[in-house]
Amino acid sequence: MSPSTSVTRDHCLTIVSLGVLLTFLSLANNLVSDYGIRILNSIAIFIILAVSYNLINGITGQFSLEPNAFLAIGAYTSALLTLSPEEKLRTFIVAPMIWPLSEVCVSFPVSLLAAGLVTALFALLMAIPVFRVRGDYLAIVTLGFGEVIHVVANNLVSVTNGPLGLKGLSPYTDLWWSWGICIFTVFCIVRLVNSSYGRAMKAVREDETAAQAMGINAFRIKTLAFTLSGFFEGVAGGLLAHLITTISPSLFTFMFTFNLLIIIVIGGLGSTTGSVIAAVLITWGGEFLRFVEEPVVLFGYYYEGIPGMRMVIFSILLIVVMIVAPRGIMGRNEFSWQRLIDLAKRIRPGLE
Repeated sequence: MSPSTSVTRDHCLTIVSLGVLLTFLSLANNLVSDYGIRILNSIAIFIILAVSYNLINGITGQFSLEPNAFLAIGAYTSALLTLSPEEKLRTFIVAPMIWPLSEVCVSFPVSLLAAGLVTALFALLMAIPVFRVRGDYLAIVTLGFGEVIHVVANNLVSVTNGPLGLKGLSPYTDLWWSWGICIFTVFCIVRLVNSSYGRAMKAVREDETAAQAMGINAFRIKTLAFTLSGFFEGVAGGLLAHLITTISPSLFTFMFTFNLLIIIVIGGLGSTTGSVIAAVLITWGGEFLRFVEEPVVLFGYYYEGIPGMRMVIFSILLIVVMIVAPRGIMGRNEFSWQRLIDLAKRIRPGLE
C-alpha cells in the first residue's frame, strides 16, 4: 500500500470513528441517566486535563505540579463571568464583589475562552521564573504556586467569595460542550506533538543541553508547552465549574494534581493515547467500583458495605498495572490504524 493510500485510509477511519462517537453521544444524551451523563462529562474533562498535563510532563519532560492551580483559575474565571449581577449580589454576603466584575456577565462560550486565556496568561508569567530551574526544583516551585492560588482563593473574598465559594452556577456543561472541546483538545495536542515544535519538545525531554547545542531554544519550547497546557487546563476548569455548579477552594487541592499525575503515569508518560485511555479507565473505574462499598446479600448472607474499600481495590489494581507495565499502558507509543489492522490480521490470519 502506498503512503498516500495509507494516509487516505487513516483519515477515512478517523472520520468514521468520530461519527460513531457522535452517534453514541447523541444516543446517550437521550437514553442514559443523569448519573451516566455526568460520568461521561467527567471522562471528557479528565481527558482534556490529562492530555494537557502530559504535554508538559510527558512530552516536554518537565516535572510540573501545577494543574490544581490552573484548574482553579479557569474555574473561577468562567464562573465569575457567567454569574449575573443579581446572582453575584446574593452570593457575596461577606464582602461585596469588586467592580467591574460585579457588573460583568457573558455567555458560556465566551467565559470558557476567557478562562483559557487568563490561565494561559498566568502560565506565561509563571514560566519566566519557573523555567530557570529544573527537575525537583521545578516541581517544588510549581507545587508552591498551587498552594499560593489555594490561599489566595480562600482569602480574596471580594473576588472568590473566600471559603464559601461560588454556588448556583448554571449547568451549561453538557455532552456536546465537554466532548466537543475534548476532541478539539486532543486534535490540537496531537498536531502539535507531530510538528517540528513537538519534536523539539521531545528533544528537550531527552537531553536539554544537547537540544540547546543543536540550536533549539529550550526556554521558548518549555514556555510554549506550559502556556498551551495552561490554556486547556483553564478551559477544563470552566467546564468542571459548570458541571458540578458549585466551586470552593477546597476542591482545588494538591490531591487533584496527584490524581492527574496517576493518570498520565498509568497511561504512559509521553503518550497522548495513553493519557486518553487512562483517563477513561480511571474516571469510569472509580465510579464503577462504588458497588463494593454498598451492602449486599451473597449466598443468603447479608454483608455490610466497607467504606473505603473502593479505594483499596483501586490502589491494588494500579499497583498491578505498574508491575505488569512499568512504563504505563502505552509507554511512549501512540495509536495508529495500521497497528490495529496488523493486530487484527494476527488474530484472524485470513482477514484482509
